[in-house]
Amino acid sequence: MRQTTAPTARRQGRTVTAAAERTAVEPGAPDILTVAREQVLERGEGLTEPQVLEVLRLPDDRLEELLQLAHEVRMRWCGPEVEVEGIVSVKTGGCPEDCHFCSQSGRFPSPVRSAWLDIPGLVEAARQTAATGATEFCIVAAVRGPDRRLLSQVKAGIEAIRAAGIDIQIACSLGMLTQEQVDELVAMGVHRYNHNLETARSHFPAVVTTHSWEERWETLRMVREAGMEVCCGGIIGMGETVEQRAEFAVQLAELDPHEVPMNFLIPQPGTPYEDFEVVEGAEALRTVAAFRLAMPRTMLRFAGGRELTLGDLGAEKGMLGGINAIIVGNYLTNLGRPAQQDLDMLRDLRMPIKALSETL
Repeated sequence: MRQTTAPTARRQGRTVTAAAERTAVEPGAPDILTVAREQVLERGEGLTEPQVLEVLRLPDDRLEELLQLAHEVRMRWCGPEVEVEGIVSVKTGGCPEDCHFCSQSGRFPSPVRSAWLDIPGLVEAARQTAATGATEFCIVAAVRGPDRRLLSQVKAGIEAIRAAGIDIQIACSLGMLTQEQVDELVAMGVHRYNHNLETARSHFPAVVTTHSWEERWETLRMVREAGMEVCCGGIIGMGETVEQRAEFAVQLAELDPHEVPMNFLIPQPGTPYEDFEVVEGAEALRTVAAFRLAMPRTMLRFAGGRELTLGDLGAEKGMLGGINAIIVGNYLTNLGRPAQQDLDMLRDLRMPIKALSETL
C-alpha cells in the first residue's frame, strides 16, 4: 500500500564521509548479503533501514558480491528491459530557492543565467530524444513552482510535440504544485511527474532553507492521488552521513515511487557545495546496490553525475548492479555522455530498451 503521509523525522546528522563510518559487523550476526538474498531476492521484501546501513558499510572486497546480488534482484523483480529517457530545460536559471547544490539558484553567483526555450526548440529536443529510442521526455523548469506563463508554455509545447507526431511519453519537473496545477498537468496528458526529495528528511534543512521536505512530500502525494506516476530521487554526496543515506533509501521505499533517479553531486562553481569532493566510484556503486535492495521493484535510474563519479567502466558496473533506467545525452546545466555511447553500452550488455507500448 502506498504511503501518503511523511515519515517521522529521525535525527539531524553530522557531516562525515560514509567510508569513515564503515564499521565491522558484530561477531555472530547473520551475513547481510545472505539475509538479503533470502529476504529481497526470494521474497521481494526490501531491506529495513538498519539492514540498508549494514550494506552501506560493507568493505570494498565484498563490492562485486553485492553488485551481483543487486543485479539478480533487478532481473528477478524488474526484468531485463532498460527505460531510456531524455530531459530538456524549458526555463533555466533564476530560481528563487536556495538549494545549495544547484547552479540555477538566483541566490548564488554561479555562471548560469535565466533563459527560456521556445516551442520549436522544445519540439526539436523531443524529436532528437525519440530518435535515440527513448520512451520518456521530461520537461524541466528551474522554479519554486509553475506560474501561469510557465504552465501555458508547457501546454503549448506538449500540444506541438503531439502535433509533430513524435511518439514519446511526456513527463514534467516543475517544482512544487497546487492541486489545481496537478489537475492541469493531468489534463495535458503528463503521465509522470518528477519532484525529488533530494536527501534524507533529517539532512534536508542543511541542503535547502527556503522550503521544507514536507512541502515536497505534499506535492508528491497530490501527484500520486491524481493518477500520475511519481518520479522521486535525490543526490548522493551532499555531506550526508552513511546513516542518512540508509534513512533516505527507506523513506523513498515508504513513498513507493515508480522511478528513483540516482544523482551524484557535481560540485558547481558559485554554489555552497562548489568545494565538496566527488563521491568515489566504489561508494557510488555500493549506494546504488543498497537502494536496489531497499526497493526491489522500483525503476532505478542513472542520472546526473554518474560520468564524473563512475566513468565509463563504472556505468557498466552500475547497469550490472541494480540500475534499470538511464538518462541519455546532456543534463540541465551539465554535459553527459553522447547518447549513442550509452545505447552502445546497452547493446553490448544485451539489455533491451523498454518499448513505448510497455510504458503506457
